[in-house]
Amino acid sequence: MPMIRVEMFPGRTAEQKRDFAKAVTDSFVAICGGTPQSVQIVFTDVQKGDWATAGKLASDAAAPAAAAPAVKTA
Repeated sequence: MPMIRVEMFPGRTAEQKRDFAKAVTDSFVAICGGTPQSVQIVFTDVQKGDWATAGKLASDAAAPAAAAPAVKTA
């Protein structure tokens, strides 16, 4: 029985998770075989303060840089 674990930031709706689970299940069965009933998917919402990439917490991510001012050309 395959177990697929999905870890992501909170905020997805039940409908989004439902659609994702269906798509992943269908893909797994098409590629790896088996039955949809054998595919188990576990969603885990991880707070940004508990997730780091490249040594930086996601909760500490800098705000997006402001767009550069337009430059007039003659």
